[in-house]
Amino acid sequence: MRITLLIPLQLLVAVSSASPRCDPAFRGVCKPTVEEKPKCTDVLLSYCEDMAYTQTMFPNIVGHKTREDAEAGAEYLLLSVSESLLSECHPDIRMLGCSVLAPRCEQEKVLKPCRTTCEAVQKKCIHVFEAIDMAWPYFMDCDRFFVSDQEGCYDPLEGLTGEQNAEFTDSMEGLLLEEPATTTHYTYHSNARMNSILKETEEQCSDIARTYSIGRSMEGRELLVIEFSNNPGQHELLEPEMKYVGNMHGNEVLGRQLLIYLAQYLCSEYQQGNERIQTLINTTRIHILPSMNPDGYEVAVAGVQDNIYGDDDEGRRYDTSTIGRNNAQNIDLNRNFPDLTSIVYSRRRQKGYSTDHIPIPDYYWFGKVAPETYAVMKWIRSIPFVLSANFHGGDLVVSYPYDLSKHPLERNMFSPTPDDQVFKLLAGTYANAHETMSYESTQCGPSHTQSQKGTVNGAQWSSFAGGMQDFNYLHTNCFEVTVELGCDRFPPEEDLLTSWHENHEALIKFMETAHQGIKGIVKDEEGNSIKGARISVRGIRHDVTTAENGDYWRLLTPGIHIVSASAPGFTRATKKIHLPPRMLTAGRVDFVLKKAVLEPDAQEEGDTIHSTGTYDRFDPYNQYERYTLMTDLSQNREERAEKPWWWNYFAASGGAAPTWLLKHY
Repeated sequence: MRITLLIPLQLLVAVSSASPRCDPAFRGVCKPTVEEKPKCTDVLLSYCEDMAYTQTMFPNIVGHKTREDAEAGAEYLLLSVSESLLSECHPDIRMLGCSVLAPRCEQEKVLKPCRTTCEAVQKKCIHVFEAIDMAWPYFMDCDRFFVSDQEGCYDPLEGLTGEQNAEFTDSMEGLLLEEPATTTHYTYHSNARMNSILKETEEQCSDIARTYSIGRSMEGRELLVIEFSNNPGQHELLEPEMKYVGNMHGNEVLGRQLLIYLAQYLCSEYQQGNERIQTLINTTRIHILPSMNPDGYEVAVAGVQDNIYGDDDEGRRYDTSTIGRNNAQNIDLNRNFPDLTSIVYSRRRQKGYSTDHIPIPDYYWFGKVAPETYAVMKWIRSIPFVLSANFHGGDLVVSYPYDLSKHPLERNMFSPTPDDQVFKLLAGTYANAHETMSYESTQCGPSHTQSQKGTVNGAQWSSFAGGMQDFNYLHTNCFEVTVELGCDRFPPEEDLLTSWHENHEALIKFMETAHQGIKGIVKDEEGNSIKGARISVRGIRHDVTTAENGDYWRLLTPGIHIVSASAPGFTRATKKIHLPPRMLTAGRVDFVLKKAVLEPDAQEEGDTIHSTGTYDRFDPYNQYERYTLMTDLSQNREERAEKPWWWNYFAASGGAAPTWLLKHY
C-alpha cells in the first residue's frame, strides 16, 4: 500500500519559479514549444511510478517543460493529496492525472489517454469533488486532454488490478450504470456530501423516505433529518416513533457515519424486499439526525488534517481529543439542556411527586442556549417519540439515565430512574446485539470498572448535568440511551466497514424495541379521543401521556403490570396486564374513561402531583427569533467565505494559487 501524506505538504512541493506554461483558462490543447525535439525519458514522478508504462516526455500535455516544473505545480500537489481529500476515488484520480502530467511515451511520441476512461472516472467521482466544494480539475477535462479510441489512445488505468481494473473495463465498454444513492462508500463525508446523500436517498425511496430540517447550527449549517415510514410526513395512529441522533460532539464521528449508512441501508433493503426491514418501516416511524453538531465536525476534520500534515519540529502529534467537540460557540451540547434531574432530586421527598413532563424553568432561558440545543428541544416536543439513542465515542458501552448523580456533591454514584429495569433492557438490547460490546475482553475506556456486559448507569460512570438523555426522559415520553461506539473518537477510514458490521444488527434490533411493552387509545364514552391523558404503571413513578389522537405507547419489561389511565374530568380506569417474554409487538390496551365531577381540590388516592401548569411555557422570552437571526447571519458569513477548508493545503505550498479548483471563483 502506498504511504502518502506523512510529511508536511511543504516538503512535497519544491517552491520555485516555475517556467511559464499554458493558461488553464485556455480551452485548446497546449502544445510544447521547444528548440530540440523532445525524447522519451523515465517516469520519475513518485506519485506516478506505478503507471503501466515507464517512459514519459516533457513538455507534458499541459505544458510543464521539465519534471521539476511538474513537481512544483498545484496539479501534482492535488495528486499527492488525493488519497486524503478524494479517498473514495484514489488511486483512480491520481492515475488519471498522471496520464496528463506524465503522459505515456513510445518511440519518441506521446500517446494520449482515452476519453472514455476519463468520462467513466468523472461520472464515478464527480460527487467526491462536489462534497468538498471542489471543481473538477482543468487538466482532467475529458474533451481537452483525452482522445477517442480511433485516435490511438490508451487506458491510463490499466495499472489497476483485479476488481478495480474490471470495473473500469466495464465502464469503458459503456456498461457503467448510474450509481444508486444507496451505494455505501465507507469513507468520511463532508457536511455537504452527507446532506446530498440524505436527499438522494429520499429521492430514490420517495414512497418511504422524507428529509426535513429542524433548524440550523450556529454557523448556519442545516440540521437535516431523514425519516422512514410507509406514510412519511405523518404520524399514524398507534405507530411508535423513534429517533437516532449522531455527532452531538463534533469530534465523535463514527455515529454520524453509521447513521448515514443506516439511511442508505433502510432504503436499499426495503426496495429489495427485505421482509424484516419492510415490517420495521411499515410499523414504525424512524427519524435519523446524523449530525447535531456539523460546525464542530468541520473543526474536528480540520484538526485531524492539521495533526497529520502540521509541521512540528519535534515530530509530535497534536492532541485532537477535544478539537471540534463543542459547537461554534464553544458550548458542549450534551451539557446544554435544562437540568431537570436536579429538580427531581430536590422534590423527590415530596409525597406523590412524579418524574415526568417536568417543565423547563424560566431561568434556563437566561443562560446560553445553543441554537442546536434549541432546535432539538423543539423537535422532541413536536413529535411523540417513544424511543431514542444518541451516539458518541471515547468508550465502548451503552449508558442509560440518570446522567446526573443523586449524591449531594454530584460524585459518581448509581442513580437509577423509576424505569431502571426498562432502561437496562434497552441498553442491553443494543450491547448484546453488537458484535463485541458485551464482552469484557473488548471493553475500553473509563467505563469498564462500572459497566456490566456493555451497559452502565450514566451517573455511576461519569456524573454531569444538562444531558440530553435525562432531558428526554424527564420532559417527554421518550426513553433515550447513549451509545459509546469505541475509544477512538475519529477512527481511520479503513475501520468504517468493520464498525458498520459490528453495529448493523444492534441498530436494527434497537429500533424494533420501540414495540416493546403496551400501546393503546384512550377515549371517552362517546368515542372521542382524549389528548394528554396519563398512563400510569403501579410501582413506577413515571407516567406517559397520550398524543394528539389519544394514542400512547408505554415501554415495559415482560411480566404482570397494573396499568391505569386518567385525565382531568374523568374517572380513573385500571387494568391488569400480563406481558409474556419475547413478544414481537406491543400489547394492545385501550381505555374508555367516564365523565366525573370532582370536588374542588379533591384528589384520588394514589394520584400523583404534577407540575403541569408551565409545561407548555416553552421559550417564554421568544428566543427563537434571536437564534434564527444568529444562524442567518452565520449562514451569510459562511456563504461569503472566500475559500473552502482545503484551500490552505495548496496555499501553503508557495506555488501558484490553483483558482481553477474553486467552483465559485
